[in-house]
Amino acid sequence: MKLRARAVAPILSLSLLPGLTLLAGGAEAEQAPSAARSASAVSGVVSGAVSAAAPSAPRPGAPKRHWTPRPEQYAGTSTTTDLAIPMDDGVVLRGDLVRPTRADGSVVTRPLPVIITITAYNKSVLSTGGLGGPSAGYLVKRGYAQLTVDARGTGASEGVWEAFGPRETKDYGQVVAWAHRQPWSNGKSGMTGPSYMGISQLFAAAARPPGLKAIFPQVPGADVYRDIVASGGQIDVSFIPLWMGLVTGTGLVPPAYGGSDPASAVRALLDRLTTATTFTGPLLASAVLGGDPAYDGQFYQDRSPIDVIKRVKVPTFLVSGEYDLFQRGTPLLFERLQKRGVPVRMITGPWDHLQGSSGADVGKAGYGSLQELWLRWFDHYVKGRNDARLLKDIKPFTYYEQGTGKWVATRKYVDRDLHAASFRLSGQAAAGGHHGGLVRSGAQPGTSTVPALPVTGLCTRSANQWTAGILNLAFPDSPCLRDNALNDLGGLSFQTAPLKNALRIQGPINARLYTASPTGDGMLSVAVEDVAPDGTVSRLTGGWQVLSQRALVRQKSRYLDGQLIQPFHPFTRASQQPVPAGAVVPVDVEVFPTGAALLPGHRLRISIQAFDVPHLLPPLPNAAQLSPLMIYTSAVHPSVLTVPVRGRPEP
Repeated sequence: MKLRARAVAPILSLSLLPGLTLLAGGAEAEQAPSAARSASAVSGVVSGAVSAAAPSAPRPGAPKRHWTPRPEQYAGTSTTTDLAIPMDDGVVLRGDLVRPTRADGSVVTRPLPVIITITAYNKSVLSTGGLGGPSAGYLVKRGYAQLTVDARGTGASEGVWEAFGPRETKDYGQVVAWAHRQPWSNGKSGMTGPSYMGISQLFAAAARPPGLKAIFPQVPGADVYRDIVASGGQIDVSFIPLWMGLVTGTGLVPPAYGGSDPASAVRALLDRLTTATTFTGPLLASAVLGGDPAYDGQFYQDRSPIDVIKRVKVPTFLVSGEYDLFQRGTPLLFERLQKRGVPVRMITGPWDHLQGSSGADVGKAGYGSLQELWLRWFDHYVKGRNDARLLKDIKPFTYYEQGTGKWVATRKYVDRDLHAASFRLSGQAAAGGHHGGLVRSGAQPGTSTVPALPVTGLCTRSANQWTAGILNLAFPDSPCLRDNALNDLGGLSFQTAPLKNALRIQGPINARLYTASPTGDGMLSVAVEDVAPDGTVSRLTGGWQVLSQRALVRQKSRYLDGQLIQPFHPFTRASQQPVPAGAVVPVDVEVFPTGAALLPGHRLRISIQAFDVPHLLPPLPNAAQLSPLMIYTSAVHPSVLTVPVRGRPEP
């Protein structure tokens, strides 16, 4: 029978599906997929929510293609469910194996290269649907096997889930090594998958298991504390609780192998209860109450791929989104790999997390659809097929330029043709639409108040970004996703005069704001925006910073032309430093990287609020962060926005 695991209720599909991978849709199952039937009881159809990526033709102006994908070798696919994969501590993980079938329906049993995906979202529940990207059948029908494994403590696997804890990340390398030894494997493997499945690839590659030849992570994180858990030092109260609920909820679906191995099935379900009572519940409570999880430290370092990326040596293809949860981190992974000489490529598009996970629009970059890129990457690096033009045809770093709609190819993430351009905040601004200036020279002094309005952020692209793209999925025509003007009325805005020449921005941005607080703390929520001649305000990117966590680690910060463009703050309990009463202090706000061109007649704007709802809230003991703030502009207090630009900006 066909494996149709149409699971996950609408409430789950709207409570964040960060990386739902389309893994085995329509596959012929060799074993009765009772988990799929159980999952169907949850109801809800994820199929089609984001259209799967079809093979794409080059667009006008796209790079000339010198490669054509080869046709299918096999007629269909067949799935064997819930293979037992023992770890070295006795815990058994479960995986589904998809192999090609001939026209007569017989399974191809000869050894094949294996593509591996490790997920936390229950391989049975989320095995069909468009949200996670195109079907693995594309590769399987071209001579690969696909192995999809539930991570420790999730789905059908035993163990307690600890969200990329050291024991779990150790499993990743062991899963690849196990696959390497199986009779259906020819000893060579690659890895695919978005989000959680992208992060698991990086940890697996860092373990350097035998046979792993290449990986293809979509929208993976790098530094989980700064990327997503606590932007600027406040707690992410939108994505993180919903994500943990998604993993826990999908893990409660009874495993398919309950009849054949009831002891293991019972252990798996009991482990889910242990996860909720010993990990997810206490972790969330401790963060909200201001415990250790509210600050950066070993817990997050253990779970951050940036801390193991130096061990990754296999060719890596990255996909990122300019409105993605990991907008900040994925380019840093690319940069670290490139500096070490690892074959690496990256495409960054105008995508939120669900869009980047689906990969539906990757083909618009001009190199082929996501499936075609999989095939080309793995055929060369896993199968060993000669493709001398691969790294010539696909440029190292390709990003979508907001404002023009063009795709721009560069050699590096922050390339040599970029220069730092500083714009001084000038004069006085006020909530309600009284704008201050943003000038290259001749800044005027002023003092402005950022009101503490706990609704700012609701009608913005930020709200969509930090719910992983759910608002765009549910309300694609919402004006809040297209125009930030309403939200800007709740804070301060400083903007340039209409530009005479195009201003092309690419990379990370710093906003140094001289700030005072009546409570000794507060949170700056900054948006960098493009104001069109008709008044439409396009949010290009954003950044956040708690005043008491303003300490700067210069050795880890990034400078361009001697000017700070990416500050690094320690975010530890020890680094907290309340603002002295009556003091004005400089606060460097890391504004996440973007790529955009502001056209002649448009204005560059920085907008400043004291909240970003529903994204961020302070831990309960830090209520002083719920405060109005004062922004100063003068020669003594030179608040400034520094952006990396292509070419030389106008004076």
